[in-house]
Amino acid sequence: MGLVLAALVAIGVIVAIVASTRSSGSSSPSRALATVHGVIGSEKRPFFDDPRVQAEFRAKGYSVVIDTAGSRQIATSVDLSKYDFAFPAGAPAARQILAKEKLSTSYTVFYTPMVVASFLPIAKLLVKAGVATDQGGYYTLDMSAFMDLVANNTRWSDLPGNTAYPSDKSILITSTDVRTSNSAAMYLAITSYVANRNNVVENVTQGDAVLPRVAPFFLRQGFVESSSEEPFDDYLAIGVGKTPMVMIYEAQFLARVFAGDSAISPDMVLLYPDPDVLSKHTLVPISDAGDAVGQLLVNDPVLQGLAVRYGFRTADASQFKEQIRTHPVPIPDTIVDLVEPPTYEALEHMIEGISAMYETAGAQGGTT
Repeated sequence: MGLVLAALVAIGVIVAIVASTRSSGSSSPSRALATVHGVIGSEKRPFFDDPRVQAEFRAKGYSVVIDTAGSRQIATSVDLSKYDFAFPAGAPAARQILAKEKLSTSYTVFYTPMVVASFLPIAKLLVKAGVATDQGGYYTLDMSAFMDLVANNTRWSDLPGNTAYPSDKSILITSTDVRTSNSAAMYLAITSYVANRNNVVENVTQGDAVLPRVAPFFLRQGFVESSSEEPFDDYLAIGVGKTPMVMIYEAQFLARVFAGDSAISPDMVLLYPDPDVLSKHTLVPISDAGDAVGQLLVNDPVLQGLAVRYGFRTADASQFKEQIRTHPVPIPDTIVDLVEPPTYEALEHMIEGISAMYETAGAQGGTT
């Protein structure tokens, strides 16, 4: 009788364990996930593709599926009716989406300053030329002085005492295509601010006035990529011969550092434009499910911590500082000389002006 009773108890325990397992946690295979579709800037794809990010979304009940496009494309030409959220790289594009879709809610999930990725010999040349300053491992780039070099069509070989990089190439910063990409639009925001006597371009009249000075920064590059990943990959793989200076997001560089990527060599350095702008990665929810994802990205400590691992700065500065402490890299804690980008309308007007110049140059068989 005792053996029978013991067997019954054992069976009851097993049944209870199985029932408990089936009813607990988000890992249950029977739990239905809500599929949420978003369109994002390409620079955030590695973050969204990270299995840890996807696992955290699933733990909260969501399967997040993303497409990528240039931030300007997201704001102007992408059919947003197919998506639950749009997540461009810049605030001007996000504001345009809000206006275009007649929406009122947005979430600034994280941000990153624009930087110029370069190499130590190039940085030292620019310091010697009086356009950059060594800040103890990272550099600041005097944009007014740099723009004068470009305006005079200065070549690397023109710099006095240049034995480190005696190239006859024009001194230019490689960027993406300003017609499609937010990183290039942020470069335009910086150059237009300086050209407008250190004032944000506020309207069409001011935009037209600065256009002759800022357009060559883009036209003279020749062919440019539409996504911020391509020129940065060239910088990492090909090096100074092709890309001595490239405009990127700080997060792109830091993500490689934090991951221990050997592609970041000791002679690679960052120059911070002075003045500089922040690229504020702003999510615009289009549906309730998109809103839920936006709230998670802003409030979930796991997702915020993972964003920092990808080099993004968040509202919680302590997480970012901890990453810098454990993966030392010379960068500023804060950036003092920050300016706001122009409104979407003013920025768009300048981009359209440069686009027209591209078309004219193409019809004539070259760029100016």
